[in-house]
Amino acid sequence: MLKSLTSACRLRSIHRLQRIQAHMMSSHGEPEVLLDKVGRAGVITMNRPKVLNALNLTMIRQILPQLKKWENDAETDIVIIKGAGGKAFCAGGDIRAVTEAGKVGDSLAQDFFREEYTLNNTIGSFKKPYIAFIGGITMGGGVGLSVHGRFRVATEKTLFAMPETAIGLFPDVGGGYFLPRLQGKLGLFLALTGFRLKGRDVQRAGVATHFVDSVKIPDLENELVDLKSPSDAEITKVLDSYQNQSSIDSDKPFVLDKHLHNIDRLFSASSMEGIMQNLKADGSEFAKKQAEVLSKMSPTSLKITYRQLQAGATLSLQEVLVMEYRLSQACMRGCDFYEGVRAVLVDKDQSPKWNPSTLEEVSEQSVDECFSSLGEKDLTL
Repeated sequence: MLKSLTSACRLRSIHRLQRIQAHMMSSHGEPEVLLDKVGRAGVITMNRPKVLNALNLTMIRQILPQLKKWENDAETDIVIIKGAGGKAFCAGGDIRAVTEAGKVGDSLAQDFFREEYTLNNTIGSFKKPYIAFIGGITMGGGVGLSVHGRFRVATEKTLFAMPETAIGLFPDVGGGYFLPRLQGKLGLFLALTGFRLKGRDVQRAGVATHFVDSVKIPDLENELVDLKSPSDAEITKVLDSYQNQSSIDSDKPFVLDKHLHNIDRLFSASSMEGIMQNLKADGSEFAKKQAEVLSKMSPTSLKITYRQLQAGATLSLQEVLVMEYRLSQACMRGCDFYEGVRAVLVDKDQSPKWNPSTLEEVSEQSVDECFSSLGEKDLTL
């Protein structure tokens, strides 16, 4: 009886996956990503506004070869990347399709992460100026498309977060590289809690390089496109001048300003359990709130993320992406990722049943295994 039920579930998952893949690969209607040449600028526009420009495998497979072409093209000086629709730059990867694939052992669960991380690495090592306009929601996969580029322009509409611990994942797409390089323990705090930064605070945190009022972005884009063989210094000068003309929220302090000292103190423990103990013992409203937030996250994800950022602080972006690919496949083998996606994105009951359910039950050995080599299946960059 159990066997036939399992087969039926598997069959349903396969059919659902086929439907999702057909949707992901569909070429009907508008293209999912627009690749334009405007003067001497290559312009990439994520074009799935109805799903907040979520990144899927089709888009990755269009962007990656085009970037390599532009990098070697004498007629292309800069690359600009942006999102259509005004609500999002890119709200993340197409996680639901990856979930369905992982359940049935479909290769999409490997291909998506492998090719996405290869794209992140290409952006991180891109030889020409790469400018991301990160207006609107910028999370997960959208962070990977922007944060490793040379210039990231936030607006008052930007909403940045790495909320992966809430779905049994970890802040990937090179999160292990850029997060530990933010001031103090800020990156670890953002990684573990999924705290959302808005507008000018995205730049104050060090995630964006510039802040420009959203109404000025079209003019800024035109000015950048018109530059003749621009150097980094010339682009910086243009971006600085637009930033200087942008006044929205300039008088407000950084949202975490008064908490930075406490974040450094409370998140400096030598283990995830130590951080929780610090928060519970502290007694301040801020500490209580963070303890409450972390108590809802996947304990396995929290431990993986803590170790990921610890290791990533001394690794190159390439080395981090190799490590994160191993972690992504460990999450595909585990159960928290599927449960997290179910609770947050599918059933939306916001009540995931994590397994193991406490930090203490997540053994160091099980965490070690997540980081172990995949041999010939490792990511090669």
